[in-house]
Amino acid sequence: MTIPEQFRKGYKPPFQQQESTPGSQKLIHPQPINDITADGKHYKSSGKLEGRTALVTGADSGIGRAIALLFALEGANLTLHCTKQEHEDVKDIAKEIIEKTDNKSKMYISELDLRSEDACKKLVESHLHHFGGKLDALVLNHGNQQSNTDITTLPSEQWLQVFDTNIHSFFYICKAAIPHMPEGSSIVFDASVNFAIGHPQLLDYTATKGAIIAFMRGLSNQIVGDKGIRCNAVAPGPIWTPLIPPTMTKESLETFGSTVPMGRPGQPIEIATVFVFLSSADSSYISGQVIHVNGGTVIN
Repeated sequence: MTIPEQFRKGYKPPFQQQESTPGSQKLIHPQPINDITADGKHYKSSGKLEGRTALVTGADSGIGRAIALLFALEGANLTLHCTKQEHEDVKDIAKEIIEKTDNKSKMYISELDLRSEDACKKLVESHLHHFGGKLDALVLNHGNQQSNTDITTLPSEQWLQVFDTNIHSFFYICKAAIPHMPEGSSIVFDASVNFAIGHPQLLDYTATKGAIIAFMRGLSNQIVGDKGIRCNAVAPGPIWTPLIPPTMTKESLETFGSTVPMGRPGQPIEIATVFVFLSSADSSYISGQVIHVNGGTVIN
C-alpha cells in the first residue's frame, strides 16, 4: 500500500498561481485528493446517506467537490451548485460521480451567483422541484477570499461582496430551505480556522467565518429542539484547494501547512469525511458544534 506524498509531513505543494478567482481545480497539479484516505486506501462507503437528498454549494472544486463525491458514494441524490464560471469543473465532478457510482446517484446542477436573496431562493426551489420536495442535508460550502494586508486599502466593495457571498447567502438559503427540511435532517456550514486565529491578510473573509459560527450556533438553538434539524460547522485549515492559488505568493506557499503540528496542508477528503459524519445518523446527538479539522492546531 502506497501512501500519497500529499499526506506525509513536510509536503509542500508546487507553486502555481491562477490569474483570477474563482480558481479552477482543473488547473491544479497535482490534483487535490477527493477519495483516497491518508492510509492510501480508496474511500469505502457504507450507505450512510442512502435515501437522502442533499444540496451542496460550491460543489465544483476543493472541499465541496470532495463532499459531493463522498455523498454520492454514500448513496445520496444531489444538487451540485456552482457559478457559471465554474461550469467546467462541476461537469468534471458530475462525470466522476457517474463513473464511480455506476450512475446510481441522481444529480442536478445549478449555476447561480448566490449574492442575492432571489438567487438563493431559486437554488432551494430548483432542488425541491427536481427531488420531489425532499431536502435532507444542506451543505453550505461556497465562499470567496481575496488577500489584503492593510485595512486602509481594503476596498469597501470587496468587503461587501465577501459578506454577500460568505454569510448573507447562508441566511437566505437557510430561510428558504428550513420549512422543507424534515426532522432528522442536517445543515452543515463550512467555516475556517481563521475565525479563531485571525488571519491578517484575510480580514473580510475571517470576519465572515466568525459570523458563520455565531449564526450556526444561534440557528441550532432555535430549531434543533422544535424542528429536529441539526446544525453544525466544520472549521478547516490549511487545506489545498483552488481557493488558494489566486491569492498566494511563492513566499507564503513555502510555509503553507508547515506551521500546524502535522506539518502539512490537508486534503479535501480529510474535510469531506467530517461532512458525511455530520450529515448522517452517526452524529444524531450532535448539534451547535464546531469540528476543527486543521492539522492539530488546538482551538479553545
